[in-house]
Amino acid sequence: MTEPASPDVVVGRQAIYDTAGAVAGYELLFRSGPEAVAANRSGAAATSQVIVSAFTAFDFDELTGGLPGFVNLTDDFLRGDLPVPLVPGRVVLEVLETVNVDDRVVEGVAALAAAGYAIALDDFVPGSEHERLLAVSSYVKIDFLGLDAGGRAIIMSLRERYPHLRFVAERLETPQDIAEARALGYELFQGYALDRPVVASTRTLSASRMRCIQLLGEFMATESDVSAIVAHVSADPALSYRLLRAANCAWNGSARRVATVHGAVMLLGIAQVRDWVMLMLVGDLTLAGDERMADALIQAQLCRLVAERSGLPGDEAFVVGMLSSVAEMIGQPVKVLSEQLPLSDATRQALVDGAGPLGAPFCAVTAYLHGVPPAADAGDLVTPYLQAVRWATETVRRIGD
Repeated sequence: MTEPASPDVVVGRQAIYDTAGAVAGYELLFRSGPEAVAANRSGAAATSQVIVSAFTAFDFDELTGGLPGFVNLTDDFLRGDLPVPLVPGRVVLEVLETVNVDDRVVEGVAALAAAGYAIALDDFVPGSEHERLLAVSSYVKIDFLGLDAGGRAIIMSLRERYPHLRFVAERLETPQDIAEARALGYELFQGYALDRPVVASTRTLSASRMRCIQLLGEFMATESDVSAIVAHVSADPALSYRLLRAANCAWNGSARRVATVHGAVMLLGIAQVRDWVMLMLVGDLTLAGDERMADALIQAQLCRLVAERSGLPGDEAFVVGMLSSVAEMIGQPVKVLSEQLPLSDATRQALVDGAGPLGAPFCAVTAYLHGVPPAADAGDLVTPYLQAVRWATETVRRIGD
């Protein structure tokens, strides 16, 4: 299965300001490309892509400046049909105005709030069914273009019943809108009168849809096999890279840092790995072509085999080979890429400088793959190369079936 690569991952963000004029957070928005100023995709796929991109392609702290990120959710997420694999405290989950607030949504939002997530009601209208969610919400966002003066003012009567709520005046178009919002007692402000959405883009890889489907099948087994899951993830360079980023983002609440796929799976846990894989699949992310996929897998697997032959850790060697290919695929220097992951000293030295214990097998492999005769002490590379080719060919074939 060959699909077009999609190297540019794009997320829009629009600042939310407090009464002092300081940025209090950012709403994260789906954008189709670096030049897009408005969304042209909606629903679960757009939400999935925002979540996956913001937390695995970008550095989330750099994207939001360490401030809360507001993420729109559709009813699929609110009812629990799709996962929210984010650690509470760093994100605000927005309930879109288009959501039909039935009993399942009420139960789902209450569960998310109980788990520690801050909830925001987007484009809230007084008297709507969304009032059922006020007790468990933290923010109420009011569309200044969508409500008349009475509607914008009556909302403040809710303060008496729900003093815990913070009110956000959004879609502020003029200085008069800002002045009115301040006079009414709104605490947070968003709109073109303050600034417009800014598009942030980066280059990354997209996980194979078939690989994600295979992994979901593994997760659905009665007892998930960790070793099988690690093998599936390791067979896809993009998925390996994204899960390593997800496991090592500062927002994940752990001081631990991991540099191998096995470590990432163990840190995130089976449930969170499943959730990330599902979001990648729902987001309909594309992958690199079969030939580039095979080349990356051959290099990574050959690094593993050569390292293990010398008594060195195969998992770390696989990561060195895989990340070297990832850097080439996304056009990013390996040094820059390595700084985005808390790699071990041995892994970083090998990847960036070809030095350290893992440097020798990595240099021998890359030289061999580029047609340079290996050093005399490198040993036989033909046999492990053929083994790596067979493994990579079979892996790519299974992905395409």
